[in-house]
Amino acid sequence: MKTENEIATEILDVAFDIHRQLGPGLLESVYKEALYSKLQKSGLAVTKEKPLPVFYDGIRLDLGYRLDLEVDKKVIVEVKAVEAIAPIHEAQILTYLKIGEYKLGLLINFNTILLKSGIRRFANGL
Repeated sequence: MKTENEIATEILDVAFDIHRQLGPGLLESVYKEALYSKLQKSGLAVTKEKPLPVFYDGIRLDLGYRLDLEVDKKVIVEVKAVEAIAPIHEAQILTYLKIGEYKLGLLINFNTILLKSGIRRFANGL
């Protein structure tokens, strides 16, 4: 079993390769599909657009929240192709970590000249 950190390293290696080949400026859906496909080929279990229900007062609320990618049921990845990561993007992944009870999440904005400036790592202490 791989740890969250080992999985994150593999995800980032793939993301850097995609960014090196495609560069910035494409739609989010292109990067998400490329990341999904390449992670699957590497042998990781990847779920795309996984529904994430909210539970409130004993009620399950299916309101359309979806994780971009869930990798090995341990790490979530939110893919962006925006001018800059905004506080709302960070709040989104923090909320997903909490609701889904995940320990690690990656927010990757592919619309940057240097990909490393578009990566944010979030941990949930649970």
